[in-house]
Amino acid sequence: MKRHARPLEAARWEYNFEDGTKEQVLKCLKAFQNDDGGFGHGIEPDFWLPQSSSMSTWAAGQILIEVKADASDEMVQGMISYLVRTYDHETGMWPSVLPENNNYPHAPWWGWHEGVQENWMFNPGVELAAFLIHWSEENSEAASIGWASVEKAVDHLMNSNKMDFHEVNNFQEMIRMLEVRQETFNERVSFSYDAVTKQINDLAEKSAEKDPSDWATGYKPLPLDFVNSPDDVLYERFGPSLIERNLEFFFNQMTDEGTWDVSWDWGSYPKEFAISRRYWQGILTVNRYKKLKSFGIE
Repeated sequence: MKRHARPLEAARWEYNFEDGTKEQVLKCLKAFQNDDGGFGHGIEPDFWLPQSSSMSTWAAGQILIEVKADASDEMVQGMISYLVRTYDHETGMWPSVLPENNNYPHAPWWGWHEGVQENWMFNPGVELAAFLIHWSEENSEAASIGWASVEKAVDHLMNSNKMDFHEVNNFQEMIRMLEVRQETFNERVSFSYDAVTKQINDLAEKSAEKDPSDWATGYKPLPLDFVNSPDDVLYERFGPSLIERNLEFFFNQMTDEGTWDVSWDWGSYPKEFAISRRYWQGILTVNRYKKLKSFGIE
């Protein structure tokens, strides 16, 4: 991690597993923030757009949650301001992919074309909405936008029989962040917190690839993409034995360096993809060791 990862992932590694500080993570994260408060500059390594985007801001927001950033932090306030300005009141979303993505190296799935938002829907919008609620005063403009977006997202969720697993993950994070606001959730949203949680878990169970023989055949949503710890409801629904198989799969896929490689390829921009791949190895390593730690494996 300290030889090859980006400074951001090295700082996250130290924060999570050594004696690293939140302040060092924030210092590294600041390099990806623009003057408008949003984030860019390839923080999500599969697209290299330097200007701010909702998807890059989502990637930064997840790290801010990880280090328990305060609402008063300047970086958080800048992000909230950016999200308030760029919200689409009609759709309840933020544009997941911008036309400008096409001008910079990117994976094919990050390319923009007319109607592309239909592929993304509330990924990452529902999680961005939860960020606004989490870090804002209850009666503020930011919180009101957050709740309005959550309301539209939940309507979409409750009318869905299947969903891309990334969007399911966004809903999972939303419901975790708003757990402490269940009473307000039940007042502001047409469906109850419990009903929404059940629907998210049902879609997660449908999305996961449960056949271990298929796990190494490409980019597949694995059970542990939806389960953070043995305390999760989905841990029992998937079954301890399947989770154990997934943990074993992680160890089997580990490189001699103790890291993990990506299971995808851009099919273009070979030089840039080689760099992205190295960045992703750092991200995957932090995230998977966090997962192992949550299951008592250190």
